[in-house]
Amino acid sequence: MPDDQLSLFPLAPAARAAADPARELESPWPAEIYALGARLPQNVRFGTSSWSFPGWAGLIYRRPRSQSELARDGLREYARYPLFGTVGIDRSYYAPLGGEDLRRYHDQLPAGFPCCAKVPSMLASPVIAGSGHGRPAVPNPDFLSPDGFLEEVWQPWQLHFRDHVGPFVLEVPPLPPEARLDPNAFADRLEHFLAALPRECPMSVELRDRRLLTPAYAAVLQRTGAAHVLNYWSAMPRLAEQARILDPATMPFVVLRLLLRPGTRYDERRDTFRPFNRVVEQDDDLRRDVARLISDAAGRQQPVYVLVNNKAEGSAPLTIRAIAEQLVDALER
Repeated sequence: MPDDQLSLFPLAPAARAAADPARELESPWPAEIYALGARLPQNVRFGTSSWSFPGWAGLIYRRPRSQSELARDGLREYARYPLFGTVGIDRSYYAPLGGEDLRRYHDQLPAGFPCCAKVPSMLASPVIAGSGHGRPAVPNPDFLSPDGFLEEVWQPWQLHFRDHVGPFVLEVPPLPPEARLDPNAFADRLEHFLAALPRECPMSVELRDRRLLTPAYAAVLQRTGAAHVLNYWSAMPRLAEQARILDPATMPFVVLRLLLRPGTRYDERRDTFRPFNRVVEQDDDLRRDVARLISDAAGRQQPVYVLVNNKAEGSAPLTIRAIAEQLVDALER
């Protein structure tokens, strides 16, 4: 199983649960974790790109469990962790989630716990998945199909998971040179897609090609009410630079995804960082930029979703804790 696994949307965040001393006694988390969670702004939600990591035993999970067990039933314990207010569902990128999966996730989550799921690659990738790697890239006829999204994603989520709908992440993957998108044509096609969706459908767009980060793209997001995903990823500009190009203050909500240090590769980071239970390569610039972006958005009362991958520094929960500590210290000065 890959590491990244297996309005009707309440953009105003639900109140955080108060610390329960009895619950603290039975939990593996120290009191300072509960205290830190209580100090976070109400409109800020931290979470991870997925949750099925056995190496998080002792950090997030009470006892050791297998990856498959956590993928199926780990959300219940994940969602109790005091610093987590959202979760990424990366598994949905590989195939749309059906009613059985959505109901199982629903039954494990508390009320008002939004999930940020990836739009399936069958709709998000300009080429057929698997093509373009040593073979000709085959154009995807369903790329940015609004009908496909409504049928395969929006309708099932409204039927089985509407209480947990967070911003969908439309990740447009990098392409081989011969298949790269024309930036203006991409902006036009993206607008056609976004404009056809219900206005209550929260959508964010994650680019993996900096060429597409244009004024035309920014204008499409503003006209359609979508957000740009500020992503820390191998071939994209640093977060502060993206924020200068696309002002987060103009977005309905802020989504940050902390994935890969620029210039690094996914497979190398995964192999180096396993089992994801410690920070291996701390990035102080990243932490500072993220804390500043969150602080600014919190001051504007914008909903903020911060999704962290283990490949950012080595352990997503520990990165989240460090950024949360830096954030609340700055806000309380």
